[in-house]
Amino acid sequence: MTLTASFPALGTTAAVAVAAADPDTLSAARGALERELAAIDRACSRFRDDSELSRANANAGREVRVGPLLLEALRVALRVARLTGGLVDPTVGRTLRLAGYDRTFRLVAARDGSSFEARFERVPGWSCVSLDEERSLLRVPEGVELDLGASGKALAADRGAAAATEAAGCGVLVGLGGDISIAGEPPPEGWPVRLADDHAADLDSSGPTVALAGGGLASSGTTVRRWRSAAAEIHHIVDPRTGRPAVTPWRTVSVAAATCVDANAAGTAAVVLGSEAPAWLEAHALPARLVQRDGAPVCVGGWPPEAP
Repeated sequence: MTLTASFPALGTTAAVAVAAADPDTLSAARGALERELAAIDRACSRFRDDSELSRANANAGREVRVGPLLLEALRVALRVARLTGGLVDPTVGRTLRLAGYDRTFRLVAARDGSSFEARFERVPGWSCVSLDEERSLLRVPEGVELDLGASGKALAADRGAAAATEAAGCGVLVGLGGDISIAGEPPPEGWPVRLADDHAADLDSSGPTVALAGGGLASSGTTVRRWRSAAAEIHHIVDPRTGRPAVTPWRTVSVAAATCVDANAAGTAAVVLGSEAPAWLEAHALPARLVQRDGAPVCVGGWPPEAP
C-alpha cells in the first residue's frame, strides 16, 4: 500500500508518496520534504529578494560568500553545464528576466503581455562562473545573472527524496512538477508514473504510465510554461547558443537516469538539441521518450516502444 500528499512549493506542485500504510509515516516524509524545499527556496530562488542567489546576482562583479546548500546547487549546475556541452547553462538568468520570466510563473502567466516587449541577450556561458569550493566563494562578471531553475529543482527532488526516506524509514517517491526522484525500497510493482505534457493534468487524462524502481525521471517541455509578449508567445527553455527560447520539434521530452538531476539535464538538453536529440540520447545510453508536436512519440535508449 502507498500513501500520497501534495502541496504547492517552488512555483509548482510538490508530491510525496510513501510505500507504507501508516499516515504518521507519510506525515514524517512530508515534513522532511517541506523543510528541504524551504531551504532550497531560501538558497536558490531567483524570485526572492532575500535569497542567497538573489544576493549573489545583485553583487555580480564581486566575490560573494555562499552557504553550503547554494554551493552544492552551483556545483551541480556547473557539472550539468559541462556534461551537456553548455546546452543547459546557469548563466541564462538575464535573458530569461528580460524575456519576461522575472517573477514566479503564476504571476508571469497572469500578466497582460499585449504591451510587454520581450528582449533577449547573449548568454555569457557557464565558464565565466568562478566557484571556489574550498572558501565557499562565488564570483561572476558584472552583468551576469544566474538561474538555477532547471538543475536546482531537480536537485531539490533528489535531496527531498533522500531526506523523506530517512525520516519515514521506507521507500519514497518525490515529484516536483515534471521532476521525480525515488529513494529507498519501492513497492513490489514499482512506482507508477503517468506521463503528460502538464504535471497538473487530471489523473484520467490520456498518457502512458511507466513503473519506476529507482533513480530519477524528468520531463521537460515547451507547451506549459509559456507567456505572451507583444510580438510572440515565449517558452522558458532557453537555447544558450542563441539566448532565445529553443526552436525544437519536441513538445515534451521524458528521460530516465540514475538521478533526477541527470534526467533533467538530459531532457532539457534534448529539447535544445532539437532533431539531433535522439542520436545524442542514444549515444549517452539514456532511455527517453520524445513527443513531437503532433503527439507522436519517439522512444530511444531502451525506452519501451509504444503500440501504434
